Amino acid sequence: MTGCSRRFVLRLGGAAATGVLAGALAAADTPRTAAGRPSGDVPPEVEAAFAALRRRWREVSAGSGFDAEAEPYRTRLAERGAAAARYRRAMAPAGGSLWPDLPFPSLRATPARLQTMARAYALPGTGLTGDADLAGAVAAGIDHYRWRVYAAGAVPAGNWWNWQIGAPRKLLDAALLIGPHLTDRQGAALLSAVDHFVPERRLDDYSGTSTAANRVDLCTVTLLRAVLGSDPAKAALAVSALSPVFSYVTEGDGFYRDGSFVQHTSIPYQGTYGGTLLSGLATMFAVLRGSPWEITDPDRQIVFDMVERSFAPFIHDGFCMDLVSGRAVGRVPYGDHHRGHLIAAAILLLGQEASAAERARWQGMVKGWALRDAHRPMLATAEREDLGFHARLAAVLDDDAVPAAGEPSGHRLMAMSARAVHRRPGWCAALSMASDRIGHYEYGNGENLRGWHTGSGMLYWWGEGHGDHYSDCFWPTVDPYRLPGTTVSTKRLADGAGEAWGGSRPPGRWVGGATDGTYAAVGQHLNGLDSTMEAFKSWFFLDDAVVCLGAGITGQDGVPVETVVDNRRTAAPLTVDAAAGWAHLAGHGGYVVLDGGPLRTLREERTGRQRPGHPAEATRSYVTLWLDHGVDPAGAGYAYLLLPGASPEGTGARAADPGWAGVLANTARLQGVRIPSLGITAVNFWNGGAAGGLAASAPCSVLVREHGDGTATLTVSDPRRDLDELTVTWDRPVDGVLGGHRLLRSATTGERLTLAFGRLADRGGGSQTVTVRLPRET
Repeated sequence: MTGCSRRFVLRLGGAAATGVLAGALAAADTPRTAAGRPSGDVPPEVEAAFAALRRRWREVSAGSGFDAEAEPYRTRLAERGAAAARYRRAMAPAGGSLWPDLPFPSLRATPARLQTMARAYALPGTGLTGDADLAGAVAAGIDHYRWRVYAAGAVPAGNWWNWQIGAPRKLLDAALLIGPHLTDRQGAALLSAVDHFVPERRLDDYSGTSTAANRVDLCTVTLLRAVLGSDPAKAALAVSALSPVFSYVTEGDGFYRDGSFVQHTSIPYQGTYGGTLLSGLATMFAVLRGSPWEITDPDRQIVFDMVERSFAPFIHDGFCMDLVSGRAVGRVPYGDHHRGHLIAAAILLLGQEASAAERARWQGMVKGWALRDAHRPMLATAEREDLGFHARLAAVLDDDAVPAAGEPSGHRLMAMSARAVHRRPGWCAALSMASDRIGHYEYGNGENLRGWHTGSGMLYWWGEGHGDHYSDCFWPTVDPYRLPGTTVSTKRLADGAGEAWGGSRPPGRWVGGATDGTYAAVGQHLNGLDSTMEAFKSWFFLDDAVVCLGAGITGQDGVPVETVVDNRRTAAPLTVDAAAGWAHLAGHGGYVVLDGGPLRTLREERTGRQRPGHPAEATRSYVTLWLDHGVDPAGAGYAYLLLPGASPEGTGARAADPGWAGVLANTARLQGVRIPSLGITAVNFWNGGAAGGLAASAPCSVLVREHGDGTATLTVSDPRRDLDELTVTWDRPVDGVLGGHRLLRSATTGERLTLAFGRLADRGGGSQTVTVRLPRET
């Protein structure tokens, strides 16, 4: 499992701008060997192709597409040059270090400094562009580090990622950037070391730590090694070994047809590993375009499709939601914004390889994100971290022909990764669940040790101006036993409870639901982590509310079980009308308890460290609302409304209108609601049964929506993924079926509607919709 923050692993650059790396680097583009001397062994046409790849690599990875004399590039390039100069002055090769403050092995920081120096040599405007002494220092530093640490024959210790991806990626990048200043001997020794730690057999089998994002990283290292060594066979291997990444999977790591992306077998991971994968592929596409090794895999379109199907659903106003970022959620403040920016950078670079229609949509999408990210402005962040991305983003922002896309509206349910995102005007919510295939949470390498309950139905939500709600030290300061939306046993857990790397998965298979793309019925059969607690939880996502139901809540841990209605990082005033059963949090929204006992509240200041051992502490204010089910409950339940953005008056009015949301059933057998104003009837059938005029022959989820135009849709799904057949009956007169689904075997209309479906088990928990015509009202 990798333990490295990917912040510097792949640094995207823009498309080449004429002359941006000219001048001092021209000599590096002549035919040469890996060490930078004219080649006599490689055919001229092959060496010319590699010379073009070296040039292209520098343009894409180091950054290009900007005027080095214009601001802000002039200032930022000068800063990079100053940093490189400091590193050069401080370099003092010794037996145990290259810099006195970085004792070996220093697998991250030492290669990173060498890379910084090499980029100052390669980039224009640094004050050190083409400086032979600087390049010589980089070459000497690479060789010293290679001799003392990264040596062929050395036995790697600690995290495998550092030896096979992190260190070689930076060392090879630095070597390519300084070109002929790396001697034949130095270049050959570095190639031997890379071959030792990353042998070709590493790409033979698509399994273990050589899948998805890790596979892309390993292919990138192999490509860089091929380019440095002018090795056509290794270049071809780097490209061909990408093929498994371009295929849909049905289990384990990779992309699923519903848009899910999983890494480490059981963790939804668009936010970190997925971002790294997208960045790596965008870079390789750009570098290899037009070369003999151009990526032409027939399935490569899957990656382009995933931009909008897999990544975009989890980007909100420029940040990437934490529910798809595994153990990385608490690494740094505003890490969600950094991950969103990384994905945006990858999308703009990948757009250079996409169709014109895709590129136009993506540019508008990224432009909208950048304009709405007020908490960590995307353009300012790019200026500090990635000038190539800054140039591409600035061009899009300045282009009046590119309209900024707004936040989409609708529901996305990715059943195969137990994640859901619901968007309506003015607010957005996201749901994180665990299942027999998706872990409760991930911890590893000392990270996210108290994320135990993030898979217990954590319901994130954002209203207007809430873009930093989970960013600003939320994870180190929030009560980990009271994450919003969760039902948990308050049994104390050890740091890192359960199996590392997401290995702890509950046995429940009924996790998922039905969505028509606008509304959704989602459910989770939950078993607690290292606990006897069990619950059946449902969420019905609507226009201005989420109806939350819980039933069959039991536990025998000798401690109370709680359902956390919300836990907001805020000092805003809280108003509670206990008699009427509602509460309102100023600037956030309202809460209406339909059933489940009195709403308990707490206002507190909480202090924590960003990570264990970190010297800086943070203190944040929280308002918590929860329902107490008591010690060792037997069959407890709850029902409440979450009303994002509601006013106190609106909250009170909703509480006074019991007919607005009718709870049809709330048991361990089925949970359902009827929303007359929306024409919605929805039931999660944990077992076969009937409620509210709907009946199902087996466990399933059903969402019915009457549209007001004489039609209705019935959407069904098989969250357990095991049904050979399913019969659903709606006790409502229906004149006929207007649109079916290929799994619809038969339909009977008349006084009631009966739909018989075939094998839903192979649909990955996906929703199937049937449209019917209702009788005309007389």
